[in-house]
Amino acid sequence: MSPAVQSLDHLVLTVADLKATCQFYHDILGMTPEAFQPADGSTRWALKFGTQKINLHQAGQEFDPKSQTPTPGSADLCFLTDLPVDAWQDHLTKHMIEIEEGPVRRTGASGPILSIYIRDPDLNLIEIAQPL
Repeated sequence: MSPAVQSLDHLVLTVADLKATCQFYHDILGMTPEAFQPADGSTRWALKFGTQKINLHQAGQEFDPKSQTPTPGSADLCFLTDLPVDAWQDHLTKHMIEIEEGPVRRTGASGPILSIYIRDPDLNLIEIAQPL
């Protein structure tokens, strides 16, 4: 049998401003910013949600090893939600976050989804999707 990965543990976003990123993902997407200390004793930041996390690297101060070309604004991420998309539209409007596209039907990893698209402070594309 050939080896095969089973799930995603974390991913890394390179960001221009850690504070602005933490505030956006907390206030807009409900994630929890959390400082953590890896084995090297440094302090790093992550955004936790469910059983996943997004580690954050400050642009120009990335931790090794890192991607070949760490760049703020190069990500395209899709997050699933149990809430109806119209509740998200109301929430985003309240926070003056522009909806770039949607609602629009798409196909996610597990089947059909209804999605809206926004941008984070680094202009990463963020898809908020309700499974159908």
